[in-house]
Amino acid sequence: MLDQARTRTAEFQSRLKDCEIDTAIITDESSIAYLGGFWGYLSIEFGRPTFLIIRADKAPIIITPLMESEMVEAMTWIENIATWEDAGANGWQKVLGDALGQSPGSIGVEAGVLPAIVRNWFDDQMTGVPLGDISAVLGDMRMIKSPEEIAIMREAGDIAAAMMTAAGNSLAQGVPEYESALAVINAGTRKAAGFLTAKGLEAFISPMIHNLQIMQSGRDTSMVHRRANVREYEKGDPVYFCFCNLAQFKQYKLGFDRMFFIARASDEAIAVQQAAIDAQQAAVAAIRPGVSAESIAAAADEIYQQRGYTTGYRTGRSIGMSYLEAPELKAGDKTILRAGMTFAVDGGISVDGKLGGRIGDSIVVTETGAEYITHYDRTILIADGTASC
Repeated sequence: MLDQARTRTAEFQSRLKDCEIDTAIITDESSIAYLGGFWGYLSIEFGRPTFLIIRADKAPIIITPLMESEMVEAMTWIENIATWEDAGANGWQKVLGDALGQSPGSIGVEAGVLPAIVRNWFDDQMTGVPLGDISAVLGDMRMIKSPEEIAIMREAGDIAAAMMTAAGNSLAQGVPEYESALAVINAGTRKAAGFLTAKGLEAFISPMIHNLQIMQSGRDTSMVHRRANVREYEKGDPVYFCFCNLAQFKQYKLGFDRMFFIARASDEAIAVQQAAIDAQQAAVAAIRPGVSAESIAAAADEIYQQRGYTTGYRTGRSIGMSYLEAPELKAGDKTILRAGMTFAVDGGISVDGKLGGRIGDSIVVTETGAEYITHYDRTILIADGTASC
């Protein structure tokens, strides 16, 4: 993958020339990984920005905290690595200023994700230097995934399937939600570990599945993004699992959701869930090169309207190294789909204070349609109510 990162950087430099941008300053972790091939685990949340400086006609420069520099050097193809320190005169502000020099020329940043402390530094120290937005330049490059990227995403899909199997097996009356979350984490971690070695770049990839599990049960399934708590499952409960912040591997992030019912489901709950499934399936069936992103959402919306439901959800989002990339499958997005794009495609209905219906999968656009990256039953899922390990 480092060879691909090097090739992408060369293409990005060519695009910078076309846009007449002298210097790009990359601060987003996913963009740095996309171009530089490395990532860290402590970042701007700790007040520690990392920068990738790319000029149209010069070798890239990485600016990283001193404490991270040994790991960065072992992970990246980029040779010029400058370090900064938390205390003293050699802070990131000085190192960044020295790297840019007195006449940096035109500067491009990813405006929507530029950290506030970095933006404030530019306002104070680079008065009069306009910051162009290069988000669309990188976004266009990242839309189409290479075969190697798709292979990694398929591994992430296998990991996600193991997690969902564990989720379903954990369901029984009297079991608290957090036990399901633990089962998901354990299953995903063990599956991810099977794809890794302790050699080369893989030695820096953690198999650990982490983040707070998005899930809810019973009447709370209308809340969409609540986290696992100590509530105990009851017979007839719907239980919703969303892996959108869990299903990831080697920096590639998927969308994946399923709804289960414990032992039985009410007629109303089945109707809502079946409408969500059918809407998602209509959207997936409509995906192919040459159609617009918004037409996929329209296919799902037609099902909702036929069943008497309305929804505020987008039908899908582009996925990759970021949780949200471009384009999105929603009204108003007229991007034309191309083979190699990857999406999370969802069906979603909420009946406030009562119940919800939801399903989500990740797909890749092919020359003739779409192929699933995530695999699990797309039917009404009834857990038998007796948990297994």
